[in-house]
Amino acid sequence: MQSFIGTGVALVTPFKSDLSVDVEALQKLVEFSIDGGVEYLVVLGTTGESVTLSKQEKQLVKRTVIETNKNRLPLVLGVGDNNTQTVLEELNSENLEGFHAILSVSPYYNKPTQEGIYQHFKQIALHSPLPILLYNVPGRTASNMMPSTVIRLANEFSNIIGIKEAAGDIVQGMELIRQSTRKDFLIISGDDAIALPLVLAGGAGVISVIGQGIPQLFTDMIRLGLKGENKKAFKIQYQIMPIIDMIFEQGNPAGIKEILKLEGIIGNELRLPLVNVDENLAGRIEREYRKLVTQ
Repeated sequence: MQSFIGTGVALVTPFKSDLSVDVEALQKLVEFSIDGGVEYLVVLGTTGESVTLSKQEKQLVKRTVIETNKNRLPLVLGVGDNNTQTVLEELNSENLEGFHAILSVSPYYNKPTQEGIYQHFKQIALHSPLPILLYNVPGRTASNMMPSTVIRLANEFSNIIGIKEAAGDIVQGMELIRQSTRKDFLIISGDDAIALPLVLAGGAGVISVIGQGIPQLFTDMIRLGLKGENKKAFKIQYQIMPIIDMIFEQGNPAGIKEILKLEGIIGNELRLPLVNVDENLAGRIEREYRKLVTQ
């Protein structure tokens, strides 16, 4: 569990102009994130546009990250679906070698009850060969995994090691920390904007989007927060708040891909139905980014 304290980044999937996977750009992104000081990498999550990738492309992305990483950082693989059986089949059939945990999103679209969410993750816990990080993101799933459900799962299954909490609700995050009776259960922010407050409240860190765009600055902030150096940490928080808002203004990963284009790491290509940010937002992102990197 110590491997997942600090900053993890949810990697984007770079595409070429013909929208094929850009392996070279993905290699550069992994190196840039590692050099920037992140603690672990998350592969094929929402930010990675995993829902638009074929099975063969997912294999290519996984292989590229594993080979580029060279065992330097722990790797987390996104494995989730709104069909429980599909998740179990993937866990049974996929080669998970090279990964240290899975990140599994709460079922989306079909809006299960809290009991349905519990039963879904119970089956995953019974069948997963790797430790599990739950993922609560009600803005995408249309249902909120309540703290009582999370704590129930944590108390019953030792291989459920934490949660990426992305409800955007600091009170809900604090409630998870308050109710947790397992000292080794990780409450990880899934929202960049409130990652520091959650860390200062007792959270374990963040799985970040902006962290791959400004890795050194962001990881410094989280480490300061984990050490309780509040004033220094908040100084960085207030510097980066505007760009965090901007990268999510017209959807994820459109905003972060704009920053990574400015870094010269990837081309700014997305697969439909996602589209690039508009010119106005691109200009504002660039101005704010240039300000940050020259400070």
